[in-house]
Amino acid sequence: MEKKYLLEVCCGSVADVLAAEKGGADRVELNSCLFHGGLTPSIGELITAKRLSRLPVMTMVRPRQGGFCYTDAEYKTALADAEALLQNGADGLVFGFLNADGTLDEARTKELARLAGTKTKVFHRAIDVAADWKRMLSQLIDIGIDRVLTSGLAPDVFYGIETVREMREFAAGRIQILPGAGVNLQNVDRIIEYTGCTQVHVARFRRAVDTSTANNRDIFYGGALYPPEDSYDIIDGDYIGQIRSHL
Repeated sequence: MEKKYLLEVCCGSVADVLAAEKGGADRVELNSCLFHGGLTPSIGELITAKRLSRLPVMTMVRPRQGGFCYTDAEYKTALADAEALLQNGADGLVFGFLNADGTLDEARTKELARLAGTKTKVFHRAIDVAADWKRMLSQLIDIGIDRVLTSGLAPDVFYGIETVREMREFAAGRIQILPGAGVNLQNVDRIIEYTGCTQVHVARFRRAVDTSTANNRDIFYGGALYPPEDSYDIIDGDYIGQIRSHL
C-alpha cells in the first residue's frame, strides 16, 4: 500500500537509525545527547549510519545545550561541524540560531543555509520560543529554509496542533511544516488529520541493557541525575512500525 505520510524518526545513534529503518521510517534526524534536546552527532556516527542504512540522514548542528544564542567560538564550531557533516554524506542540516531576545539571527541562519547549498535545510524547534512565529517563519522562507520542525509553541505537539495548523496555512506551501515532540500511537492520527501536515517527527525508545558495569554499582559516570550505568535508551523499532501502519 502506498504511503500517504512521511515518518521521520529522531535518533541518537547508529543503532537507533537501524532500528528506525527496520520499523519503517522514511527519514532520520541524527543527533547526540538527546537528553538535552539533541546536539551535533560525531562524524563516525554519520559515516556508519550512511554505510549501514539507506535512509536519508538529517544531521543536527547544535554545539551545546541550553538555548540557541551562541558565542563566536561556538558558532565557528557549528560551521566547522556543518562542513564536516556535509563532506561525509549528510543529506541535510538541522539547525537554529537566535539572538539573545529570541528573535531570529538572520546573518548566521543565512550563512549556514549557504553552506548547505542544495542539501535540505531544516530549522529546528528554536521557532517554538519565538515571540512572533509568523515573522520568523517569513524570514526563514525568504532565506530558503526547506522545513521547520515545531511543536506549535507547546511542550507537547498535541497541545500545539492549532498553531501547527496555522503555521501550515500561513506557509501556504512555501516551507514544509514538520510536527514533532510527543507524537505517539494515541495522537498521530489526530495530529495528521487536524494539522493537514504530510509528515511527522517521532522519538520512541525502549531500555537496552549493558551489564559491563555490574561489578560496582556505586560508580556513576554522569551528572547529578545519576542515570543507571547498566542500561541505555534505543529506538523502539516495533513501536515505530506501529506508527508507520497508521501513516
